[in-house]
Amino acid sequence: MGRAIPTMNLRGKAALMEVSEKTGESKGAKTVAAIDVGANAVRMVIAEVLADGRVEVIERLQRAVHLGQDAFRRGRLGAASMRVALAILRDFHELLKLYKVEQLRAVATSAAREASNTDTFLDRIYLATGLKVEVIGTPEESRLTVSAVRQALGNALSVTRGETLIADVGGGSTLLTLLRDGEIVTSQSLRLGSVRLQEVLASNEDSPEQTAEVFRYQVSTMLGSLQNSMPLNNVESFIAVGGDARFAVRQIGQPTDSPELFRVDPQAFDELVARCEHWTPEELTKRFGVPFAEAETINPALLVYQNLFRLTKASQIIVSGVTMRDGLLLELANRVTGKEDRALVAGVIHSATAIARKYHVDLEHAQTVADVALRLFDEIRPDHGLGPQHRLLLHVAALLHEVGSYVSNRSHHKHSYYLIANSEIFGLNREETLLTAHVARYHRRSGPKPSHPEYMSLPRESRVTVSKLAAILRVADALSRGHVHAPCNLQFERQGDDLIICVPNMADLLLEQRAVHTKADMFEDIYGMKVRLELS
Repeated sequence: MGRAIPTMNLRGKAALMEVSEKTGESKGAKTVAAIDVGANAVRMVIAEVLADGRVEVIERLQRAVHLGQDAFRRGRLGAASMRVALAILRDFHELLKLYKVEQLRAVATSAAREASNTDTFLDRIYLATGLKVEVIGTPEESRLTVSAVRQALGNALSVTRGETLIADVGGGSTLLTLLRDGEIVTSQSLRLGSVRLQEVLASNEDSPEQTAEVFRYQVSTMLGSLQNSMPLNNVESFIAVGGDARFAVRQIGQPTDSPELFRVDPQAFDELVARCEHWTPEELTKRFGVPFAEAETINPALLVYQNLFRLTKASQIIVSGVTMRDGLLLELANRVTGKEDRALVAGVIHSATAIARKYHVDLEHAQTVADVALRLFDEIRPDHGLGPQHRLLLHVAALLHEVGSYVSNRSHHKHSYYLIANSEIFGLNREETLLTAHVARYHRRSGPKPSHPEYMSLPRESRVTVSKLAAILRVADALSRGHVHAPCNLQFERQGDDLIICVPNMADLLLEQRAVHTKADMFEDIYGMKVRLELS
């Protein structure tokens, strides 16, 4: 992400811009911003995306708010907390206008995910500031964090060899992502957030030592069940992300070759944990000079990191200074420059493949369908006008279109919709997962109809996208029902309103032609092209 420019006041920003304009460094740069409405704070980062794609951070802002205390204890956001958050966001909005931010993404995480009155809160934010805040799920939150960590790792190959665990202890949950040789294998979210533990388990009547013992028992219990779904005994590198991990760095951290990474000795870390658990949040504030809101989360968060680390065979704790907001900035930078994060695309496909295996999908058939669908997508790109993210959703839908057969072969397309819609696919947000589920649902039988309530509940733009992708998937599935096993050899030709697909090295195409005749009606309706198969 590049070295962060230290936080500065507005006069400092003006000076920076003046110098940049004189030297030509800001030519072609765009100002972007990310806002994170979290469990214990509202945070914003403003940055410039340079012409070469580098991100230079201009300002980082953080203001405490106790949304998590309300959500995790009562299941609702309190009126007082919402008023504080609104006041913060009004101030942030003024700053966005002052900086002339061109692109913004504002997200809310665990507290907003769990509160029953989140929609009311988001509506109030929009009415008061015009900001559209979206609630993101844990898969997307994990994806953004991992994206930033991978960028920070850069060429630190010694860290990414073998199995690596990235642990992000937030206010409401702990996000875990397992990498193998630098590639994402799996991710998981645990309800082990520092604010959640503090609110649910802490008592004013208990001593700090008693509270720490309760935390330790709860953490140990929950991590014990983790070993069944995500064994950590082979993990060789442990990377901690989050504000409390950065607190540990300030006390006992050592620098590494990377300015974004720090090293923490396990013995020194255990000693720090042992010292901190004897002090109340008020005492931690006095001893370390940290805000009270930060002091409240130190003990539960450090205990989670400590217990996770002990489940691995890593020899040291690596702390990354990046945050989920850096992942948002990286995403905005990619959007501005038109680049694609290939590593994270691979992570999405790996996650989808794991789900396909879970439901005993014929992976050879699924991969053939995916390959044909992507070839067709690329061939008719001018006709559908969709982008790389839609191509990824088509890829996932093709891999998972038959997961419903695990439930029943009868109407398995409907079962596929349900299973995909209720799965957590790493790297896809809730809206993208639903789009993928709809595309898979219409890979056979009838196309979308006004009598299908789930489809009709989608926004018009999303319905159009589903129809375009499902039409491609139907043709790809029809082609793959026969003997087409080398999609790379297919040739495409346009003749008037016909799309001719030439298939080489086959004796006949009778089976494929019948299948395409049955399933290509939707393609013709959507694209105005009739699909014909011919031998070449």
